[in-house]
Amino acid sequence: MSLEEAGKSETATLRLVTHNKEVEDPQPVRRQFVNFAFYRLLPSWKTLGEREREQGKAEFKAVCDKFEKEMLLTTYSLVGLRKNVDLMLWRIGYDLDAFQDMTEKLGSTALGRHMEISENFLSMTKRSMYIDKFHPEHAEDRLHIIPGKGKYLFVYPFVKTRDWYMKSPDERQNLMDEHIRVGMKYRTVKLHTTYSFGLDDQEFVVAFETDEPQDFLDLVEELRFTQASKYTLRDTPMYTCRQRELPECLAALG
Repeated sequence: MSLEEAGKSETATLRLVTHNKEVEDPQPVRRQFVNFAFYRLLPSWKTLGEREREQGKAEFKAVCDKFEKEMLLTTYSLVGLRKNVDLMLWRIGYDLDAFQDMTEKLGSTALGRHMEISENFLSMTKRSMYIDKFHPEHAEDRLHIIPGKGKYLFVYPFVKTRDWYMKSPDERQNLMDEHIRVGMKYRTVKLHTTYSFGLDDQEFVVAFETDEPQDFLDLVEELRFTQASKYTLRDTPMYTCRQRELPECLAALG
């Protein structure tokens, strides 16, 4: 039975999908690199005059504008939301060299010289092993991410215990069934899952977009009561990010 036929079946359930001809794309799509770069403003920034600060922000914006031709870039302000982060850049592209080049050039601006990267998550897109066939409208192409639709983005690294990976595919699927059913209750919250195996310290980076922060809070609380949560080794630090255009983010820096 094809994926399309299974998705239409009223009795279809979530199941673990292995890498076989059933799920292979006839025309493979390039996977994306994903980066969440969190910047902290140094106290030295406040010692500069207004003209110097405005020039520094203009230089920073010019670099971002240039690299928007090479990647998807969405900007978030964390001013007042977390003590050690003021700005987050969500970058999605196909070339790690572009990420490095952009970071170097941002650091060379007058603003960049008064900032430091306090956290930096690197991951890639990858097709999920778990598919919800009972609700096919929730199927998501994990190979492509379209960011920036929600006012708020909640980002954190995620690591599972080794015991999780020692379980059979059927055992893991049974645990994920409950986990996914809980997520389905919160239609206002969109999940982006990316994968860091071998690329960074975490195994996954999860990012939740929503206009309703209270729904995300309730979702996370309810997930704590699922059986799968017993196999979470680490899911901190958690970052609450407010999407704003770059000029707004820079203006908030003072």
